[in-house]
Amino acid sequence: MAIAMRDRTGRAVGTARSRRFGAHTGATPGRRSLPAHVAACRWLLLAVLLALACALQAAPRIGVATMQPGEIFFERFGHNAIVVDEPALGEPLSYNFGYFDLEEPDFVSRFVRGDMRYRLVALPLSQDLAYYDEVGRGVSIQWLDLDDAQARALADALAVNARPENAAYRYDYFTDNCSTRVRDALDATLQGQLKRQLASRSRGNTFRGDAVRLASPAPWMWLGFDLGLGPSADRPNSRWQEAFVPMRLADALAGLRLEDGRPLVSHTEELLPHRLAPEPPEAPRPWWPWLLAGLALAVAIRLLGRTRPALLAGLALPFWTLGGVLGLLMLFLWGFTEHRFAWANQNLLLLPPIALLMLPGGWRLARGRDAGRLFRWLAWTLVALAAIALSVQLLSLQPQRNAHWIALLLPVHLALAGTLARKPD
Repeated sequence: MAIAMRDRTGRAVGTARSRRFGAHTGATPGRRSLPAHVAACRWLLLAVLLALACALQAAPRIGVATMQPGEIFFERFGHNAIVVDEPALGEPLSYNFGYFDLEEPDFVSRFVRGDMRYRLVALPLSQDLAYYDEVGRGVSIQWLDLDDAQARALADALAVNARPENAAYRYDYFTDNCSTRVRDALDATLQGQLKRQLASRSRGNTFRGDAVRLASPAPWMWLGFDLGLGPSADRPNSRWQEAFVPMRLADALAGLRLEDGRPLVSHTEELLPHRLAPEPPEAPRPWWPWLLAGLALAVAIRLLGRTRPALLAGLALPFWTLGGVLGLLMLFLWGFTEHRFAWANQNLLLLPPIALLMLPGGWRLARGRDAGRLFRWLAWTLVALAAIALSVQLLSLQPQRNAHWIALLLPVHLALAGTLARKPD
C-alpha cells in the first residue's frame, strides 16, 4: 500500500514507494522517473493505437456474394449482396438490398399497385448466411480486385446508403431490384466501366424468358408470368439489363476486366454448397406442341358437340369464366397499376373480359335451351379477337412472344363457336 508523505509544512511530497523508487534509480530531487513497467505499458498502448489507426485507414476487401435460387416463390430468382471485409472489424459485413417488411400497414396495397418499398440492411455476414445454410441454398463470393481508393469509397457509400433515412427504395422486379442495386453500386465505384462493357453486348435474353425460366419449377408462377407480361418484356436485353438476375450478374462480373487489363474478379470462394435443385437451364419453347394441343382440343370439342352439346356447354363454362377473370386481371394491371411490363398485354385478345358475357347463354345451352343471339355474336367475337392476335403476331417487327398461346387458344375458340354458336334449326 502506498503511504502519503508530507513535508514539515504539511504538503504532500509523494509516497513512500515513489521516494524509494526515486532513490533507487538515482532520480534527482524535483524530477521523478516512471517505473519501468509503466513506461513499457505506455509504449505498448501507443503501438496498439498506431496499429489500430493503420487498420482503420487500410482499405477493405470487397466481394459480391451470390445466393442460388430457393424453393419459395420469392426466392426463385436467387439473390446477392455486397460484402465489405474491414480489417478493423471482427467480421465482414453483408450489405443486402433485399429486405422488405410484411408488417407495413400498406404492404399488400403497394404490392398490388406495383409500388413496393425495399430496404438496404447491413448485417454480419455470418448472420446473413445462416438462413441460406439452413434451407440449403448455395452461396459463393467473388472477391473484387479494386484499388484502395475504390474499395474505401464503395464501403463508405454503402455505409451512408444503409442509414435508416437512406435505406428505402422503390422496388421494380426487372429494373430496380436487389441485383441491379449491387450492379449500380459497383458501376458507380468504377466510374461507369461496368455499363460501358455490358450495355453494348446481348445474348438475346428477355425479361420474360428469364422470369419464366426461373419460375418454371412452380407451374402457377411461370404461367402467371407468361400470361401477365406484355410486349415490353420481350425486347432483347443487353447484358447490363439481364443483370437483374443475380446469377447473370455473377457471370458478367467473372468476364470483366478493368481499364489496365486486370480481371475485376481476383478469385471466387464457395461459402455454402447448394443442396437444392440447380437453377433451371435455358431451353427454347417451341410453339408447335401448343398447336397440336389446341388442334386436339378442337377435334374433341367438335366430336362432343355433335352428340352432347349440352355437356359441351357445361364444360365450356369454367373455360369462359377463367378466361374472363384473367382478362379482367390483365386489364387491371394495365390500367390501374405501375406494373409497366404488364401494360398493353396482347393476351387480352385471347382471354378478353367479354368472355364472362358468354356465361348466361352457355348456361341456357347446358340446360338444353337456345343460347340466344348475343351468345352467338360473342362466340364469333372471341374468334375474331384471337385472329387479330395472330395477325399482330405475324405483322409486328417486334411481336409479343405469345405465339404458343395463340396456337393453343385460337383453335379452341373457333371450335366452340362453330359447334355451339350455330343458329337453331
